[in-house]
Amino acid sequence: MRSVTFLIGHLLAVLAVSMLVPVLIDPNDWRPFVLSAVITGFFAGGLYWSSGGGEVRIGARDVHVLTAAAWLILPVFGALPLKLSGLSFTDAIFETVSGMTTTGSTVLNDLDHLPYALLFWRALLQWIGGIGVIVMSIAVLPFLRIGGMQLFRTESSDQTDKELPRSTAIAVATIWVYSALTAACAVAYWVAGMNGFDALTHAMTTVSTGGFSTHDASMAYFDSLFIYWVSTIFMLAGGIPFVLYIRAYSGRSIKSTQVETLLAVLAVVTLVLTVWLLTHSERGVFEAITVSVFNAVSVITTTGYAGGDYTAWGSFPVVLFFFLTLCGACTGSTSGGLKMMRLIVAVKSVSLSLRKMILPDGVFFTKYEGKVLPPDVQTGVAVFCILFMAVLALEFVGLSVAGLDIETALSGAATSLANVGPGIGPVIGPAGTFASLPDSAKWILCAGMLMGRLEIFTLLILVTPMFWRA
Repeated sequence: MRSVTFLIGHLLAVLAVSMLVPVLIDPNDWRPFVLSAVITGFFAGGLYWSSGGGEVRIGARDVHVLTAAAWLILPVFGALPLKLSGLSFTDAIFETVSGMTTTGSTVLNDLDHLPYALLFWRALLQWIGGIGVIVMSIAVLPFLRIGGMQLFRTESSDQTDKELPRSTAIAVATIWVYSALTAACAVAYWVAGMNGFDALTHAMTTVSTGGFSTHDASMAYFDSLFIYWVSTIFMLAGGIPFVLYIRAYSGRSIKSTQVETLLAVLAVVTLVLTVWLLTHSERGVFEAITVSVFNAVSVITTTGYAGGDYTAWGSFPVVLFFFLTLCGACTGSTSGGLKMMRLIVAVKSVSLSLRKMILPDGVFFTKYEGKVLPPDVQTGVAVFCILFMAVLALEFVGLSVAGLDIETALSGAATSLANVGPGIGPVIGPAGTFASLPDSAKWILCAGMLMGRLEIFTLLILVTPMFWRA
């Protein structure tokens, strides 16, 4: 635990330094951030001192503990600037957990008139959370074998055939890609008509697929189809495995079944929604295509930007968006949800079972991109999908007991566990916020956001006695 404590201290130190960045954006609102930085820095120093420093040695089990501890401890300190700015403790924690898990649900109203420092801190939380998601997918999910990054390893039978020679090199390359995409997105937003502050903050929450905006109306505030297309492109970029960017840079093949599936699903959904809007509204063809693809990409990448209230389009689009909420984009990206890779493996596993029923004596294999999938990966994916739906049901029941109506409880459970952001209905839909929910419901939603972001197993494994005896 000494190494875990040491690393948590370093993460808190980075968070403390990050708290000073909003002061550079808006010096008039410096007090909450400077005080928060001092408090966080004090605890960071305490953890560093108690660990004794020295050489860090961390194993597979320590990685699980470190990951869970980081995602549970950092939001508490990240909430300090919000608490000191006047939010209640519950609301500050909710907003921070939503930010760091890149969910995008908010309890704040009147965003258009909030201090720039506070708005920038929300965006920075999501940007930090986004890179944390990618690092977790590289460091933790392979050990869990639940359809995570270990499937990239199955593409090669030679252990020397890696994206880059060392894990450190992969992490550095990922940070460079993440930062480059953010910079490119900011420039594109600025060219499209946003001011510098909006361009930067929205770039941070777009590439991280977080969805926090600086305006109550979200992307609808700008009323620009050009901005919608810029947002669509970079939300999609955030929903693609970052390993593919590293492959592209090194000149290797970037063919990916899950990316192809994601694009195919988006094409079909966009076509269906476009036809629906053309027959049920007075929108032109280009506008119908734009808002359809924008909202579809926003939901399936779990970004959660609102391009108007799509729940007002009719019951069919609402049901369609609900299922997109659960899907998610690609494994190894910043998006949440079940993710395409798991859905592909699940469908292939069902197909395999049907073939075995028809021909009991036949010998069949499940393949992914030409490689045979290990049975434990298939089992892990199946168990994860079952657990995902079980947690969704439990969260729905909990929110119902907390006093939420069926529509709000079900969509709230889905949007928190899938890390999407807005739910469905007049309360927490694209046109609403989570501010009016009771505190008990907000804490349940926080638990759902963390469970979804940590892929359920990362927390579940820590309460398993065998994990600690191993």
